[in-house]
Amino acid sequence: MYLAHSLQHPIHQTTTLYESQSMTRRLRPITVPSIERLRRRTNTASNSLFRGSGHNARALKINASLTRPLTSSDVNNSANCPKLRVAYQGVPGAHSEAAAGKAYPNCEAVPCEFFETAFEAVEARLVDCAVLPIENSLGGSIHRNYDLLLRHNLHIVGEVQHAVRHCLLALPGVNFEDINRVLSHPQALAQCEHTLTKLFTNKVPVREAVDDTAGAAQYIAINKLQDAAAIASSRAADLYGMNILASDIQDDQDNVTRFLMLAREPIIPRSGKPFKTSIVFSLEEGPGVLFKALAVFAMRDINLTKIESRPSKKRPLRICDDGNGMRSKYFDYLFYVDFEASMADPNSSNALNHLKEFATFLRVLGSYPMDVNQP
Repeated sequence: MYLAHSLQHPIHQTTTLYESQSMTRRLRPITVPSIERLRRRTNTASNSLFRGSGHNARALKINASLTRPLTSSDVNNSANCPKLRVAYQGVPGAHSEAAAGKAYPNCEAVPCEFFETAFEAVEARLVDCAVLPIENSLGGSIHRNYDLLLRHNLHIVGEVQHAVRHCLLALPGVNFEDINRVLSHPQALAQCEHTLTKLFTNKVPVREAVDDTAGAAQYIAINKLQDAAAIASSRAADLYGMNILASDIQDDQDNVTRFLMLAREPIIPRSGKPFKTSIVFSLEEGPGVLFKALAVFAMRDINLTKIESRPSKKRPLRICDDGNGMRSKYFDYLFYVDFEASMADPNSSNALNHLKEFATFLRVLGSYPMDVNQP
């Protein structure tokens, strides 16, 4: 609960985040410049706590509680707090906004311009937490967010799976024969390619890629485009005054995106309920080294649910001597692994201690409750 209340004082100092627009009242996305501007305002507000009393003294006491690690009950209880501020990437109506609402019901979803902006907003205490996509059942992993997990010091405190349902949207009065182009995120366009071909039998509309699905609907509505349609959510249609020409147009009905819930403090792992732990590590080059790393989990009957490799940005190439006087170049990889166990389980701790014996780098990104609900 302390996360929701700790920002009460800074929120009063950052009302410029809000904007009333003629189309619909919604939050203006947080941008990189606004992060720096609001961080300065937050610092000024924090400094003033030491000079006053009353409301300021109360805020100081609340901020002091941020040193306590979150527990699982904190995360679950905070979902019912109407003031919890949750960052997501995109504009209102995005699938990420729906995932934020699913992860934290009754939260105040705060749009951010980029994935990295959402990370920075949490670190700058402009929001309490963030909900960001990490993988899609059709499009695969969102590599950018894997890189950002390593670059920033946020902790995974939960996950939520969201079923993606795409709709074809257009302005009122626009019919299929009027549409010459379809706008959406590149993955959404790819996920609906076959259905679009069936819907437009007499023509092939141009596909135009934009930053996000809801952004496509917003762009068409603002510019009153009579020859364009957007692939977006049904909520985007409501927000931007558009008609739904076709629903559930994704080629594969099992289109699910997994989102991570990120916070400044980790939760305290528990046993007795389904937990998942996410780690990242690197290894020396050599035959069987990855097999040896994975064996520390297999020998303890720990189930791995995901493994993802990413080239290390700090050391992208490694030069090795093959023993015959030849020097070979290899990519230096980081391995991201999810496994079904809590860090409260001694088996997990033993496995990671074993891995530490030969891993050149190891970091626990989070140990958190699994999403066992249907998307």
